[in-house]
Amino acid sequence: MSKRIAFIGLTLISGLTTLTSFGQTSTKANVNGQTGTDFVTTAVPFLRISPDARAGAMGDASIAVSPDANAQYWDVAKIPFSDKKYGVSATYTPWLKDLVPDIFLAYIAGYAKFGENDDQAISASMRYFSLGNISYTDFNANPIGTGMPREYSFDAGYSRRLSPYLGVGVTMRYIHSAIASGVSAQPGTDYKPGNTLAADLGVFYTRTKDIDGIKSRTFSFGAVASNIGGKISYNNTRKDFIPMNLGVGIAYTSKFDEYNAITFALDVNKLLVPALNSADTQVSVVSGILGSFTDAPGGFSGEMKQIDVSLGAEYWYQNQFALRAGYFYENPDNGDRQYFTTGIGVKYNVFQLNASYLIPSGSGISRNPLSNTLRFSLLFAFDKLEKSADAGSSE
Repeated sequence: MSKRIAFIGLTLISGLTTLTSFGQTSTKANVNGQTGTDFVTTAVPFLRISPDARAGAMGDASIAVSPDANAQYWDVAKIPFSDKKYGVSATYTPWLKDLVPDIFLAYIAGYAKFGENDDQAISASMRYFSLGNISYTDFNANPIGTGMPREYSFDAGYSRRLSPYLGVGVTMRYIHSAIASGVSAQPGTDYKPGNTLAADLGVFYTRTKDIDGIKSRTFSFGAVASNIGGKISYNNTRKDFIPMNLGVGIAYTSKFDEYNAITFALDVNKLLVPALNSADTQVSVVSGILGSFTDAPGGFSGEMKQIDVSLGAEYWYQNQFALRAGYFYENPDNGDRQYFTTGIGVKYNVFQLNASYLIPSGSGISRNPLSNTLRFSLLFAFDKLEKSADAGSSE
């Protein structure tokens, strides 16, 4: 594909056109019978890309599933309930691989539990989104520069188990977005990289009922308000919302015997930012959050269309081999992302390898950047090694 086509795709992905926030658009009639856009749009949408292959194989449903190192993204409050003291995860995700070869999302996360009964945890993660090497053009297809646009965020989190069943957590996040770095040197432009701070607040509840010492049933619930923070600006005249989001998830796990267990998960997510056609994006952050529940065209039915739904299932055999599947649904009037997912997992000792694959479905107004993409996550989970007083060996 030419640089021109690549540029068009990149501007749509990044949510920025001519250095202002702009999301996916559609010429379909909206709920008022008029042609236009009713999508909720934000800057730095890379913050809402699922960062791990396990969740990616379960339709991006992971708020309430059993914790691992990637809980730093989904709900940091889960981490004190992990069965290992330390955990690390790394994921590489190709992006738009059918169009350009050098766009990717890299993600690394880790945690360490401490305190009495390991009821507290600190965690950190970093995500890096590279948009490769591109040539910028204006609306008239005139070259205006070249560059290597990139975005990244760094997180630090703290979580605590308040009881055997309930945990809470908070994450602080620094966000940097240099989406058009090659344009800043062009005459007449006032572009600058965007920087802002945000936070996640999460809660997690889980309870297991043992049936006969082997069989068990586990119900889990999680809720997280993510990316709650200041707007981001790329010039001196406009500030754009970041993807503040409210997510709620439930999960049910049934352990049939000592060899087999299955989990079903459901997540719902809603962006806490104004709808494009119904509110001024220059309102305050607090006003934007509160207004996001009432500003959709069509009233309550319009608000319901802004909710994304994720369904997922995970089957484990001997806690070593996993099969996963899922489905993600977004209303056609709010982006129309619809896709099936599938994947596998293999666990051996302290290592775990997960793989996922996305299969697009529905009418779709645009091709999903992850369509027909295989991605992998590598995890390490382990307890502190202690030397035996007798043999001097590790336990």
